[in-house]
Amino acid sequence: MQDQLIGLGVETFKLALYLALPTLLVGMFAGLAVSIFQATTQINEMTLSFIPKIIAIIIVIIFTMPWMLNLTIEFTERMINLIPSFVQ
Repeated sequence: MQDQLIGLGVETFKLALYLALPTLLVGMFAGLAVSIFQATTQINEMTLSFIPKIIAIIIVIIFTMPWMLNLTIEFTERMINLIPSFVQ
């Protein structure tokens, strides 16, 4: 019983990482690209770094939403099917 719960916790953290990873990576690379652009052109506008990151993250969320939704639905179905084994 405890092994199942620990495995469930590990699987939950893995799912959270898989769902967050694409947006975090794109945000990081977009921020890096904007930083390099600002350093080379010496434009130090604070709002310049936010808009490209937001646009890039929105685009990634739009393209990865079906995949994210499928992962979440599969995980939820597995959890619902595991309920009887925890109620014993």
